[in-house]
Amino acid sequence: MNATQHVTTLGQSLWLDNLSRSLLRDGTLAKLIAEDGVSGVTSNPSIFQNAVAGSPYYADDLARLKGSEPDAERRYEALVIPDIQDACDLLLPVHEASGGNDGYVSLEVAPRWAYDAAHTVAEAQRLAGQVDRRNLLIKVPGTPEGLSAFETLTTLGINVNVTLLFSVAQVQAVFDAYIRGLTVRAQAGADVRRSKAVASLFLSRVDTLVDTQLTAIGTQEALSLRGKAAVAMARLAYQRYLQTFHGEAFAMLAQQGASPQYLLWASSGVKNPDYHDLLYVEPLIGRETINTLPDKTLAALRDHGQPALRVEDGVAEAEAQLAELARLGIDMDAVGNTLQDDGVKLFEAAYQKLLQQTG
Repeated sequence: MNATQHVTTLGQSLWLDNLSRSLLRDGTLAKLIAEDGVSGVTSNPSIFQNAVAGSPYYADDLARLKGSEPDAERRYEALVIPDIQDACDLLLPVHEASGGNDGYVSLEVAPRWAYDAAHTVAEAQRLAGQVDRRNLLIKVPGTPEGLSAFETLTTLGINVNVTLLFSVAQVQAVFDAYIRGLTVRAQAGADVRRSKAVASLFLSRVDTLVDTQLTAIGTQEALSLRGKAAVAMARLAYQRYLQTFHGEAFAMLAQQGASPQYLLWASSGVKNPDYHDLLYVEPLIGRETINTLPDKTLAALRDHGQPALRVEDGVAEAEAQLAELARLGIDMDAVGNTLQDDGVKLFEAAYQKLLQQTG
């Protein structure tokens, strides 16, 4: 058993934060599923931008679409939806073996609808219908408007990956929206047993911004906290998960067979080369969690990972670290809001570049 397989025995799912036609056609994704226990895939506009630019497998389809489809967004969808469908089909045995708890592939609503709930709902419904796979998650941003859309989509039975979360407060708001949506669905007499959602909490970007602020403060206390904010935040978010989904708030829905909304650790590749390459992996292994890993981080875990259940370790220390950040004037909720807005802009920029590539 290698380290990646060991992680899955501890109750954490490992997903691949990448998707391209090359991964599908050369057998790489199938091998990762079979040999490393990879049990899901996440995608976003940046990933598809790199895929279309770097893979030869899109050229013929792109040439054909340029001659037959005048709309750039529809050309993009015609390129990537078959990849999403193929990945869903490849992961369907995982999905079925897990009783619908795992084996998902994520496809994102166009970032330009991040602050428009009605359009997000409409686009999510349209994309879900086009892909037509039961192990699809539609990615919706965790903006206030995105949360409103997420709640509505949950009542409609559309499974969602809520993305671009950067704070404990944002995570709790997502959990609350999921419970409200499921409650409405249950009250309408609909089956909640097949409903599924995850909450994607981004990590390395948090440390990048907080570290910049700590360096600017420059005191010994401040400098000693660099590289610690994201893991501390994630551990406290996991405590919120346990309190929410293993507590009274979810008890009635759980009795009806509803699944809790797992936390998904995203942006788990380190951006600071001075940090350990598994900084956002090893400390956050825990039951009922997901970590979506870029190829490089997955390879590092396979090569020298030391898996153990750690996400519930050091909770008091995590609380103390975030309290010290607050004392230094670093507002983690404000950090989260800034990063969420920046994340929408980054994905929108990547999406526009992708449309230009297909134009």
